[in-house]
Amino acid sequence: MNGDNRPNPDALLAAIQSEAARRKRGQLKVFLGMSPGVGKTYAMLEAAHRELTARRDVVIAYVETHGRKETDALTAGLAAIPRKTVEHRGIALTEMDLDAVLVRRPQLALVDELAHTNTPGSRHPKRWQDVQELRDAGIDVFTTLNVQHIETRADTVRQITGTEIRETVPDSVLDDAVLELVDLPPAELVQRLKEGKVYLPDRAAAAAQNFFREQNLTALREIALRLVADHVGADTGEFYREQTRISPWKTSHRLLVGVGPGPFSEPLIRWTRHMADGLRCRWLAAHVEGPQSLTGAAQAQLEKNLATARELGGEVITTTDEDLVRGLLRVAREQNVTQIIVGKPGGAGWWEWLHGGRLLRQLARESGDIDLHVVRADKAYGGRSYSAWRPVLASTFRQYLFAIGTIAVTGVLNLGLMALVGPRVPGFVFLLAVMLLALKVGRGPVLVAGALSALVWNFFFLPPRFTFYITNLEDGVLFGTYFVVALILGQLVARIRTQEEAERRREERTSALYELTRDLAEAGSRDEVVWQLIAQITRIFVAPVAVCLAKADNLAPHPDSSLILTEKELSVADWAYRQRKAAGRFTDNLPGADALHLPLATERKVLGVLAVGVKDKNLTTAQRELLETFARQAALVLDRVELRNASEQARLLAESDRLSQTLLNSISHELRTPLAASSSAVSALAEADSAPLEYRHALLGEIQEANARLNRIVGNLLDVARLESGKIQPRLDWHDARDLVQTTVRELQRELANHPVQVNAPAEPIWVKLDVSLVQHALANLLLNAVMHTPVGTPIEVAALFSEKRLLLSVADRGPGIPPDIMPRIFDKFFRAPGAVTGGSGLGLTIAKGFVEAHGGAITAANRPGGGAIFTLHLPQLETPPQIEVGR
Repeated sequence: MNGDNRPNPDALLAAIQSEAARRKRGQLKVFLGMSPGVGKTYAMLEAAHRELTARRDVVIAYVETHGRKETDALTAGLAAIPRKTVEHRGIALTEMDLDAVLVRRPQLALVDELAHTNTPGSRHPKRWQDVQELRDAGIDVFTTLNVQHIETRADTVRQITGTEIRETVPDSVLDDAVLELVDLPPAELVQRLKEGKVYLPDRAAAAAQNFFREQNLTALREIALRLVADHVGADTGEFYREQTRISPWKTSHRLLVGVGPGPFSEPLIRWTRHMADGLRCRWLAAHVEGPQSLTGAAQAQLEKNLATARELGGEVITTTDEDLVRGLLRVAREQNVTQIIVGKPGGAGWWEWLHGGRLLRQLARESGDIDLHVVRADKAYGGRSYSAWRPVLASTFRQYLFAIGTIAVTGVLNLGLMALVGPRVPGFVFLLAVMLLALKVGRGPVLVAGALSALVWNFFFLPPRFTFYITNLEDGVLFGTYFVVALILGQLVARIRTQEEAERRREERTSALYELTRDLAEAGSRDEVVWQLIAQITRIFVAPVAVCLAKADNLAPHPDSSLILTEKELSVADWAYRQRKAAGRFTDNLPGADALHLPLATERKVLGVLAVGVKDKNLTTAQRELLETFARQAALVLDRVELRNASEQARLLAESDRLSQTLLNSISHELRTPLAASSSAVSALAEADSAPLEYRHALLGEIQEANARLNRIVGNLLDVARLESGKIQPRLDWHDARDLVQTTVRELQRELANHPVQVNAPAEPIWVKLDVSLVQHALANLLLNAVMHTPVGTPIEVAALFSEKRLLLSVADRGPGIPPDIMPRIFDKFFRAPGAVTGGSGLGLTIAKGFVEAHGGAITAANRPGGGAIFTLHLPQLETPPQIEVGR
């Protein structure tokens, strides 16, 4: 423990390294093929037998032989874990039993078909997620994969073969994997297909006409070869850096792709990942949240796009800005991005020219030194959805009626006004009404009011009246200007309100985070942290919340949780705790759960799980990030509280060790001295049969003095034990304070023999209610302390005084006094002043303080003018002595 009570950094580092060693990830080897039928499973089983020969523990977690005899034969001799049966829509399906593999915990597990989609209700939607969990548990995995199932290659494969690839594996899964290409010339694969070694005859015929055409296989083979070559190139570069012992290569490239709620974002993300692989550089996916809120479908599409970016290894950044281009460029410059990837407008209509083309032109104009990559949008992903934005402040039917009624009333008033001012002034009155409406209703009613007022003004007021004809050019210009102003006014009001709504949402998020951070900063215990976290999330999300804290590596829901966790939810929380990953609703891990479970994790450890029963069908990106931020903040504070408690316990343990050592050193010396004196006197007395009587009396006196000292030491230890246990209960009774002082001085006559003692007390009795034994003991300790710390012959003064319903007992001397630097410590256990004479255990003043405080009083110490010290016992007296009451 350091001097400032902080935890030892070496101990923390050791704990972190121990945790990292425990959680060392297993290795992944992927047997990659250009298509089904090249022999991936066969090659995997052959490699498994080689590992078995090397005395490794190998099991088959899931292998699909498709009935091929030569493949079936290779499964012999390999231990297999039975599959679990999952029922879906009345059909019994078999899947890999993930829990059984984790319990079995082999060194190597064989898992076929990495891109497989699990049956609904499984822990993970995809098998590659099962494999990741096996690796997180420290289990090595051999698996198989076709190149068309790799996320960034799926679009290229679809363009080549015309086949939609629905099961894909993120490229990030392969980043640290070992790839082994299982290659076969396309002509031989086609021949195997015809021989029925790939599919059954009826299915083989259809496959030969579509996916398994030789030109398709050639292209797939090239993709597979390039992928493995790129992977080997990355490994070679890493090997070169390690061998030459130079600093890591720094790339000058950093890519950024803009992600929105449209379907075109997904192929752009894949294209960016593919480009980043080629450049060996970092890439980011940025989403700029505008002032308008998204519809439910658009929000779901956005979440899917961002999840794709995370799965492919991109860093996802979300920001807020009214201007999409400005927000994108701000992120690019903050992250030192060198290239931005955007989609090429897919249409040729006026909307694309006004909207998509304008954004692209603005981005090119303002991007400066940042390069732009404009990628063609893939039509296979469908057209743009123009209903992605939810209308802000959607007006009700009542608002439309109110706007129409306002224009009608204004028209009636204008009819009376027209006789006085002419036909043009009513137009300004109508415009004033429209402006006032803009402060009350939404954009739609304002636009309706503007158009209706223009028509009413034209029909009823502008000549020729009761027609929509305008014969005067001046009136026509005025009417057109009025109509445009009304429309612009409605649009402007809608924009202002939209910006206000966006600012309000941002303010709410910022305020919520600030309040949580402030409240957590004031929390002093785990319970207070949980209370604040539950209160803030309940207030903001209006959802039940549960916090599970770790106790002895097991989760236990906090009793103040508002969300009741079933056995199923507790199992999901336990998984999130052990895997350090989000699980449950809105995630890919156990998505069938009712609540979202976020681990309360820091770099050091996982301290618990936050479970939120969100009622909404969709959780927005901002809401998800806010919850994750809450979880991170709470985890940091919980970790701080735990470290502080550990530091305090370590400090107390160190203090206990120090006190124990001090006690041992002090008591051993204190016991040895009187025992040696007593033993010596007894020995001398045994040999003093013929010695004078005075000599033998002197020896007996030494024995008595040694025994008294031993008795005092043992009594002090017992008194300290009683004080620390809280078992001191004063037995109060009425006593004369003068008798108490005289008795104490008389009992210490031997110890005070070398010091003249002066007792100052009034002539009349001082009746006080106290425990005479405890107070006498405290006063005796003060007298003995004065004897020990003053030279021989120094006078000691004892005084008793009753003042302001308090008994004051003081012991003063004319010794060296108390150094100011040790004044705050003189009542600590085992404390002895530097240079003090031998003898004494350092407990006398501590015991005196404890006995006085048991009476509700206090003890003070001060230096006297002219030298010396004075100790005073303050004993409160709240009752009147009985004899005084009788005298009344």
